[in-house]
Amino acid sequence: MRNNKFYDTAAHYLGVKEWSGKNSNNPVVLDFFKDAGHSWVENDETPWCAAFVNSVLHDLGVVGTGKLNARSFLDYGREVSLSNADLGDILVFWRQDPNSWKGHVAFFAGFDAKGDILCLGGNQGNAVSIQSYPRSRLLSVRRP
Repeated sequence: MRNNKFYDTAAHYLGVKEWSGKNSNNPVVLDFFKDAGHSWVENDETPWCAAFVNSVLHDLGVVGTGKLNARSFLDYGREVSLSNADLGDILVFWRQDPNSWKGHVAFFAGFDAKGDILCLGGNQGNAVSIQSYPRSRLLSVRRP
């Protein structure tokens, strides 16, 4: 696996968190929404995994989906197999049910010791973090 600009740019934000408190919002998270074309979002409690991915793409001058739903990335870029995934490829997962509209989107960060997929993403534990997700929930690997 090779490191790439998508992974490096996303990793720059590791540790960015939602702020707690009724009227307390992290301006960096709100900037993710602005970069994604959704400046109307006014709080960091709004689900922001897709905003984060769109913002990282925006930082690099690459057009994303411009949408706030994770599954909007299912048709983005070009599909690659998980066995050929590179750091920084985009991962789309299902949430709740494989046929639900709900999902999660993040950047590929490798595999953990159990073989689960490591994801570098936003709104993972209310922060930009690296967390494991089961392979069984993966819908697609996309290369920008």
